Amino acid sequence: MNAPAPEATETPELRRARRKLLASGLIGSSIEWYDFFVYGTAAALVFPAVFFPELTPLTATLLAFSTFAVGFIARPLGGILAGHYGDKIGRKPMVVISLLLMGVATFVIGCLPSAETIGIAAAPILLVTLRFLQGLACGAQWGGIVLLLTESVGPKRRGFAGTFGQMGVPLGLLLGNLMMVGASALLPDDAFLSWGWRVPFWFSIVLFPVVLYIHTKVEDTPEFRTLKATVEEKRPATQTVAQAPLGEAVRKHWGKILLGAGLLAATNSAFYVGIAGFVSYGSLSPQAGGLGMDRDVILAAIMVTSLLMPLVILWAGKMSDRLGRRPLILVGAALLMAWAFPFFWLAETTSGPLLFVAMIVSSAGQALTYGPLAAFMGELFEPRVRYSGASLAYQLAAVAISGFTPMIMTAIIANTGSTTGVALYLMAMAAITLASAFFLTETNPASVRNDPAAVPGLRTS
Repeated sequence: MNAPAPEATETPELRRARRKLLASGLIGSSIEWYDFFVYGTAAALVFPAVFFPELTPLTATLLAFSTFAVGFIARPLGGILAGHYGDKIGRKPMVVISLLLMGVATFVIGCLPSAETIGIAAAPILLVTLRFLQGLACGAQWGGIVLLLTESVGPKRRGFAGTFGQMGVPLGLLLGNLMMVGASALLPDDAFLSWGWRVPFWFSIVLFPVVLYIHTKVEDTPEFRTLKATVEEKRPATQTVAQAPLGEAVRKHWGKILLGAGLLAATNSAFYVGIAGFVSYGSLSPQAGGLGMDRDVILAAIMVTSLLMPLVILWAGKMSDRLGRRPLILVGAALLMAWAFPFFWLAETTSGPLLFVAMIVSSAGQALTYGPLAAFMGELFEPRVRYSGASLAYQLAAVAISGFTPMIMTAIIANTGSTTGVALYLMAMAAITLASAFFLTETNPASVRNDPAAVPGLRTS
């Protein structure tokens, strides 16, 4: 399938090609994130008993979340490796490799023996190793998929196209929770702890047809093919493939990389409080320091928000093509800052409907910041170092914020007996996003939006 070049004339064939590209990006991203997130749900609900059975509930939960964090520690390395080769040999090969690695690692997690079977040391070590591989794959795939999408459509539609990679996050989370809730509901507790939790991990095998399709039917992006074609031509070095893209990105754009990571602080912290930290806190008994809520009610609230969030992401990305990237991000971060305390006030009533309200409003703020991000991140960097720069920024936020947020939340509540510190933490993260968006230059300003020939981002490279 030939991805349409930005300057190409619209034809029925090109429109069909674009739709297939967007669909393959959405499906691949959704299943990839499903694999990554199903681990988080299992870490909150299953892994303490399966892999740390001899420890207290609190200690086992902290250790389970520690293995969850390993994936985030690995993500920058995955982003660095994929960014280097993605800027040198192409976006598509890195997408194919990352999807394959994620599918295999996730499937094997579902085959792991419990600690009671192979020992309390061997089982966690194998679990951590496979989680590390998941993190490498996740770190590699984000930049590849969003660049495959945003570089293959007209420059005036990058915000819209990028959302088909971004929507994979809530859709993957929704699918993961549906699988976990389904297995939990259909099986007795003993059977679920014994083998039922493994079924969602085995489901990752459906990634392989998607990988085959992308490998055989999708071409690399027009922008990268243009760079590649000029290697042997007498062109300035800045118009060809970079020989050391990571080093060049860090040397020339270190400020943008750090501020780009800051753009994710509000969304990442609020997201992982909702899908991991609160799952544990809400479902633990009051005697163990939790709220004693029905686990299925919490997961249902997460699933409803995961169903609504893609719609806001799609809208926000599309609006960023019309209004600019920064306004949507600023509004979303401000909403998350204002909602930090009300979120816990509502959730701690243990009322199911109020929990739904708390999570829906939070997810709206997250989606407003996350929707324009794929286009904005890519436009911060020129094509020759775009994969490296965008991936490094995105994955720095993952390791610094996402992976440790559930542990931070658990530790704060364990030491203070209150969620006040967690709400203040969320407000601080929102402040970082607001500051980062303020200091970054708009890549799609009115002067570009109103000029049919202008390309977003080029003036800020």
